[in-house]
Amino acid sequence: MKLGKVEFCRFLQILALFLCLSGMNQAELTRSRSKPYFQSGRTRTKRSWVWNQFFVLEEYMGTDPLYVGKLHSDVDKGDGSIKYILSGEGASSIFIIDENTGDIHATKRLDREEQAYYTLRAQALDRLTNKPVEPESEFVIKIQDINDNEPKFLDGPYTAGVPEMSPVGTSVVQVTATDADDPTYGNSARVVYSILQGQPYFSVEPKTGVIKTALPNMDREAKDQYLLVIQAKDMVGQNGGLSGTTSVTVTLTDVNDNPPRFPRRSYQYNVPESLPVASVVARIKAADADVGPNAEMEYKIVDGDGLGVFKISVDKDTQEGIITIQKELDFEAKTSYTLRIEAANMHVDPRFLSLGPFSDMTTVKIIVEDVDEPPVFTSRLYSMVVSEAAKIGTIIGTVAAHDPDASNSPVRYSIDRNTDLERYFNIDANSGVITTAKSLDRETNAVHNITVLAMESQNPAQIGRGYVAITILDINDNAPEFAMEYETTVCENAQPGQVIQKISAIDKDDPPNGHQFYFSLTAEAANNHNFTLQDNKDNTATILTRRNGFRRQEQSVFYLPIFIVDSGSPSLSSTNTLTIRVCDCDADGIAQTCNAEAYILPAGLSTGALIAILACVLTLLVLVLLIVTMRRRKKEPLIFDEERDIRENIVRYDDEGGGEEDTEAFDMAALRNLNIMRDTKTRRDVTPEIQFLSRPTFKSIPDNVIFREFIWERLKEADVDPCAPPYDSLQTYAFEGNGSVAESLSSLDSISSNSDQNYDYLSDWGPRFKRLADMYGTGPDCLYS
Repeated sequence: MKLGKVEFCRFLQILALFLCLSGMNQAELTRSRSKPYFQSGRTRTKRSWVWNQFFVLEEYMGTDPLYVGKLHSDVDKGDGSIKYILSGEGASSIFIIDENTGDIHATKRLDREEQAYYTLRAQALDRLTNKPVEPESEFVIKIQDINDNEPKFLDGPYTAGVPEMSPVGTSVVQVTATDADDPTYGNSARVVYSILQGQPYFSVEPKTGVIKTALPNMDREAKDQYLLVIQAKDMVGQNGGLSGTTSVTVTLTDVNDNPPRFPRRSYQYNVPESLPVASVVARIKAADADVGPNAEMEYKIVDGDGLGVFKISVDKDTQEGIITIQKELDFEAKTSYTLRIEAANMHVDPRFLSLGPFSDMTTVKIIVEDVDEPPVFTSRLYSMVVSEAAKIGTIIGTVAAHDPDASNSPVRYSIDRNTDLERYFNIDANSGVITTAKSLDRETNAVHNITVLAMESQNPAQIGRGYVAITILDINDNAPEFAMEYETTVCENAQPGQVIQKISAIDKDDPPNGHQFYFSLTAEAANNHNFTLQDNKDNTATILTRRNGFRRQEQSVFYLPIFIVDSGSPSLSSTNTLTIRVCDCDADGIAQTCNAEAYILPAGLSTGALIAILACVLTLLVLVLLIVTMRRRKKEPLIFDEERDIRENIVRYDDEGGGEEDTEAFDMAALRNLNIMRDTKTRRDVTPEIQFLSRPTFKSIPDNVIFREFIWERLKEADVDPCAPPYDSLQTYAFEGNGSVAESLSSLDSISSNSDQNYDYLSDWGPRFKRLADMYGTGPDCLYS
């Protein structure tokens, strides 16, 4: 009768349990014939009970506690006077003991892979006295293994690579499975490897787990990856053993077993002749089934009529051959080129040379297309010279350009005015002759760089450019002059023949042989008694004194005219004046002060005192000016009038001011004369603008008809006159609204006959109040009485 896998495992477990129980007699306590154990005294009694190791089967699945073994002492007479106790690992929690019989049971399922053995201590005690009747002794309970763990690949899944075209038996990778069961007991941990998927390409060693190639000439280009399934089975691969699997991904790595091949035997490309140098003409690529370094290749032109015109290089990223231009193309000179190009692998594997040459050839034909080209100058740069003395219209030189196309269109010339902003030059449109258009000055611009444009007559869009450098030749047209502004001093104690200044000259001209200047005093200064000049013949001159006894009180400044002549042809000259100041010097001849006024100052004042005095004077002057300015600004009227300042504007405002005695805001004298010239006044503080003011309402004053008529007349003029400034309009303060407790506070209302105030006292206040006295007084000469 054949047993299944599960049934066989159950049979093995029952068999192991039976064997374990049958051997328990060896584990029981054996009686000894030694003397009984006594605690009193120092004599040691031989232990009267021993036992061996206990064994218990793991993974017990029963419901009752699993019997482990039995403890027994020869002191135990079976009358219940002895009790057994258990301590140590798992005591009471996993293992329990019957204190009367000494039977040990396991109450939980045990797993050898978690803990392989337990160390416990056993002791027999007198039940009445609770004193040991046997010494405490240690024993071990070992967990007996069963095959309950399948092999596992702890490092899986695996990835590996092997070169393509490898021979049979080439090692790929080693896989390893581990089994948690006890390797020292039975075959539970003995593993055997087998391949479930991946045949016939690969195989695996049963004992070592090494995977090897099983077929020759595996081609990566046909299939580059394989998935293998490897099984590991314990119990030496027998039936009933447990198994585990893992996957192995094997990739075939590339080798250079494929030569490059051009897809076509010939190529043809059209390019315009105007294509610039270094431009890409074409890209070609030889196909190579390999990858990486094995597909790297180089291209070269091995033959053809375009060897010097074109070159080919490789694109490292795409492995394409890039054909570029090395020289300019000219359709009129050559219309086509033929190139013979070779592509070859850079890294050849000698093992595969038999597969053929690792290179290939192709033909590339390049057709040059005609384009309408701009005119071309005979030279890229023309160098010309002209004298700065040349007259307008002088011919400087000629440029020439031609149309390179077969049509040979006529060419017209012009100057790019962006390079000749001052328009110094002209060019003949047909001949290309360059002439001067303005007077030239080498000192302003020694070299003129201009651009000449050549334009096709039939196609003005085609423009060629030529560059002309015109150098201006120098003539002697600038007189020499002092090299700098000299500050020359002479000491009062100077001696005759003493050098006081060394001078030199400059000239803006640039003679071919360099400058040579000649110095002398002018004719009127040649016989002066104060100074003389000595020409050093090296473009410098020295000024010397002729006498002593210079005094600032007599003359503080001397002017010495010096005549300078250059060596040009014709020579030019100039007279330059050297200013010499007489100064007070110290013992070393260093000037201290050069002001003649210093002698008229008191001798006892120091420089600091003089500065303090000047500062005080300046401060006082500034304060006086500020006070005068403020007073003048305060008194200046707002309206310019040559005869008198008459204020005719009455401005409406809400501040009622100081009442009847407030005479600063308005000049009421204007109301006394109705025949005043109505000319336009100019105010200082207002910019005149045309404005139209709305006419305010007035409270009628029966006793002052003359006022009402005057005001209405002025308002009408302002309303109808568009040129009247807004500040000429008048407003009245006679009416301040209904219900005002204060009634009217206007000074206009104060002059009515109803006013009960007397202003005759104003005439006693002096001439400043004469105008108010005339307006408000009641004298016989009053205008309004």
